[in-house]
Parts: sequence; structure tokens; C-alpha cells
Amino acid sequence: MTARSPAPPAATADAPLIRVDDDPSSLPRDAWNALLARAPLPSPFMRHEYLVAMHESGSAVAKKGWQAQFVSVWDGGELIAACPAYLKGHSYGEYVFDWAWADAYDRHGLNYYPKLLVAVPFTPVPGSRLLARDDTARDWLVKGLRALAMKAELSSVHVLFGDEQDQRALTGDGWLARQQVQFHWTGDGVPRSFADYLQSLQREKRKKIQQEQRKVAEAGVRFEALRGAAITPEDWDFFYACYTRTYLAHRNKPYLTRDFFARMAAELTEQWLMFLARDEQGERVAASLVAIDESQRAAYGRYWGSTRYIPNLHFDACYYQPLAWCLDNGWRRFEGGAQGEHKMARGLMPVSTHSAHWLAHPQFREAVADFLQREGQAMDEYIDELERHQPFKAAPPDAEA
Repeated sequence: MTARSPAPPAATADAPLIRVDDDPSSLPRDAWNALLARAPLPSPFMRHEYLVAMHESGSAVAKKGWQAQFVSVWDGGELIAACPAYLKGHSYGEYVFDWAWADAYDRHGLNYYPKLLVAVPFTPVPGSRLLARDDTARDWLVKGLRALAMKAELSSVHVLFGDEQDQRALTGDGWLARQQVQFHWTGDGVPRSFADYLQSLQREKRKKIQQEQRKVAEAGVRFEALRGAAITPEDWDFFYACYTRTYLAHRNKPYLTRDFFARMAAELTEQWLMFLARDEQGERVAASLVAIDESQRAAYGRYWGSTRYIPNLHFDACYYQPLAWCLDNGWRRFEGGAQGEHKMARGLMPVSTHSAHWLAHPQFREAVADFLQREGQAMDEYIDELERHQPFKAAPPDAEA
């Protein structure tokens, strides 16, 4: 393996070259994005521009516990597989929780950190992680991850929120599967109004949403949706002020820098949708930011914040306004972010998400495998229970039945 090779050397006759780079900008943007475009579940967060912005803005860098170790596979001069990988000195910003595993290692006098993580920093959005030309190239990428972990004597490798193709590639050879749940809305792609959507909900759920929106309206709040280039630098400044207030209210530092969002505005302009809330005087009081992907007709709720507390404003800005926009425009999916059973009452249904884990220590691997089997059974039961409490009206019986 090489680190930060300026150009990929020729592959051997028996195997392609596997390369490791500590700067994502060392990899060719167009070739990376071409692999992403052919992946089964692409998202804006796996674009080369997004990952480079994380690095160059200082948001996900070594001093913050995210040391880039992007793994790529080359056939001659052609990039045939790649993934975003990081040496992690902690488990913050991942949303697949392994703190108990780290604690168990520590209690036995072993080091869990650093570990190798394949993920998009701070972004629990399911999607393709192991970008590859074909299954063979993907298998070489998986071998590269294992080889890197073994050479550096790392405790483990983790691939978070991958797609089904990733999961198939991460089966056997000591890989362990883990299941979690998120809440997503899916539509049929036919435009309709939010009022029509509310009519599909059970009466008590519909009334609750109407009451919440009415309270926001009675407070004098009005929303405007801004897409792409319509979002001005001043709007981005206001959003970032709101974003930081949300973290500071919980006594945390924000993960992402203002420079990261400046890069998003400049380099991935059309991938963003912002909802601004204004009071009766026209003053901006809140903002929510949604990533959008025209090719997938999908929207991803990401960040929000407000300058003052207004009851139910969070629900309206983060769920109802983005969902109404998706309905109006005939989009097919809205993902409301990680966790939160409360989203079901608003029409976002449970969806399984997946990760894969490889632990070098055989005894710990066996213990974690036992835990994940029991956790998986409990998760299946949990999802079944959630499905029995759908917020939608029961479908009418078949007239011919």
C-alpha cells in the first residue's frame, strides 16, 4: 500500500493497485463521481466535492479525530473502486453506537481506538459506500480495508449505512452485520398537496399536525423555500448562526465550520434547499437546511436552528415544510434524519439501515457477534411493532372481496 501517491503506479499482472490517501483531493473528482453515479443508491453526501469540503474546511480532520485514509483500487491508470475511510480516535459523529465495545476493550486492557471507519462524517444517511466498477473491484476494495487494518494493527473496521450491494460484499470473512432503524417518507412521485396528504392520516394524527401548524401561524411565522442559487450569502450566514445556536444550547461545539457551508454553496449549489421562517415584522427567526438529489427525487433533512423559541416551530420547519415541498414537486423520498419515533406520527415510517463490522480480536469478535444476533432479533420485533401502529388510515376493503 502507498500513502498519497501522486499518481497510481501500474497494476501488477496478478492484482490491481490498492492505494491509501490522507487527503481526499488526491483522488480524481470526475472518476470518483462517475463511480458514484453508477452506484445503486447514490447521494450528494458521497460526492467528491462534499468529502473534500469536509476535509479542507477543517470539519473532519485528524486533529478532530477524523484522519482521512481514503482507500482506492486502480487498474493501470483507471480508478475502479474507492471509499471514504478514516482513522477514528473516538466514536462521535457516527450514529452507529459502539461505545460499549470500546469500554469492553478498555476494561480488558486493550485499545479500541484508533479504528478504521468507512462513512460520511456526521451524516447518517443510508447510501452506497463502496463505490466500484463491478463486484470484483468491490471485493478488492474490501480486501484493501482489511489489509490496511491489519498492517496498522487496528482493532476493527466499520462500514456504516451502506446499501444492499455493500452488505453483500461484507458477508463472511469475519464481517458482522448490524441493523438499526430510521424514519422516512416515501411517495409515488405524483404531485399532490399537503392538505391531501393530511387526509390520508388517521384523524388524531391529522388534527395534531394541524394544531401544531396553526400555533406557528398564529405566532405570525411565515415560511419561504429557497433552492440553490436563490440562497444568498446572507441567508447562509443566518442559517449558520442558527445552526451553531442549536449546538451551543446543548453545550456542544458544532461539527461543521462556516467554510464548509460556503463550499457547499459554491460547489454543490443545486443540492440544497433552505426554509426560512420570518415573523410578522419580516425578521428571520429560524432556518432549516435540506439536501436534495434530483436524480433520486430524494430530500434529506439535515440541520436547523432558531433565534428564539416558538412552540412547534421545529416540527414545521424540519418536517412539514420539507414534506409539503416534496409533495408539491412529486418527489419520492424524504428522510428525516437519524432516530425519533415521533416522526411516525408525521407520516415517516420505519426503515432498516445497515452497517458491517470486522473486529481483529477473535474473542471480542465472537462476543460482538452474539450481541448483534440478539440485538438484531430485538430490532426486528421493534420494527414489526412500529408497523402495527401506522399513522395512516386503513385501506378500504376490496370491493370485490
